[in-house]
Amino acid sequence: MSAGRSGVRAQVGDVVIAAGVATALLATGLSGERAATGPDVLAHVLLTAGGLALAVRRHAPVTVLAVTGLCAVGYQALGIDVPAVAYLFAVYAAVRAGHRTVTVVASVATLAVLPLAALASGLHDTSEAFARARGALELAWLIAAGAAGEALRQAERRADEAERTREETALRRADEERLRIARELHDSLTHQISVIKVQADVAVHVARRRGEHVPDSLLAIRDAGREAARELRATLEALRDDDTTPPRGLDDVAELVEKARAIGLDATLTIEGRRPVVPAAVDRTVYRIVQESLTNVARHANAATASVRIDCRPDTLAVRIDDDGDAAPETAPAPGLGLLGMRERITALGGRLRAEPRGGGGFTVQAELPVDRTS
Repeated sequence: MSAGRSGVRAQVGDVVIAAGVATALLATGLSGERAATGPDVLAHVLLTAGGLALAVRRHAPVTVLAVTGLCAVGYQALGIDVPAVAYLFAVYAAVRAGHRTVTVVASVATLAVLPLAALASGLHDTSEAFARARGALELAWLIAAGAAGEALRQAERRADEAERTREETALRRADEERLRIARELHDSLTHQISVIKVQADVAVHVARRRGEHVPDSLLAIRDAGREAARELRATLEALRDDDTTPPRGLDDVAELVEKARAIGLDATLTIEGRRPVVPAAVDRTVYRIVQESLTNVARHANAATASVRIDCRPDTLAVRIDDDGDAAPETAPAPGLGLLGMRERITALGGRLRAEPRGGGGFTVQAELPVDRTS
């Protein structure tokens, strides 16, 4: 159940309890009514008000404590001998909220004033006035209400502490898992990527030293190895919470397009609208969308051209990549891990993705990412 629904149910419960207490107090007061005099009407108003005040005891426990106490004193002074039930509820709520000192002071004052209120109602026998005051607010019930509130407050505090401990444990385990993944990536990929990069560098160097033409594919392998090493290093640093290497983003999309041109793909980049200040997660996702799309074009599409269009709208960043490859609706390939990862990234940010063959041939990737201006 959500916190909002739980809060609504608690508020409804408070209103029901307040209405029930007010009804019980008023019924008790009416049962002993002698005549419909003005003071009696005022006393019944105080009975009702004291009960209904309990509806907001969670939000204003000290105020409700004062209101119910004054109402109890008031209707006792007007000659209505009804137990101060609403005040006991208010004591419970105030102690539960942590206002123990205020509750003790208010309760002592109420216990001291109630006999005076009984005397003011017309009683001339002091012992009878004290007996009525004791009946209106039994000390045992007062202590029980305070003890119940304190017990529940302690239980809630222990529950909050346990929840906080669980959250801290989960965060610590997440940190440990992140470090484990970083170590695994380092051990499994760093060596192989380094070998590819070094071998490509050596091959380019030897070819140039011999005066031979260096194939574009070899240069692309060398550059891809360097970029893969840089990306892996940045990923490992991010997993280790190291912010010394900034992640790639929208400003680096032009470099991706240039690399696509370097391997023979006629790639173009168009950016429409004013360049927005976007959250870091959106910035990284735009880069990954373009990177994954152009990589798929180069590997699988058998395309000659590709276009990247980024539309900067007031509240949305729209990205579209089109190619003229041999994809067709009837031969649509199954989505690979790259496309699935792209969709997960976009969905996590509250965006939308459409990736499918075009009617006239080729493939299109369209993504819309919301831009939160408050971020």
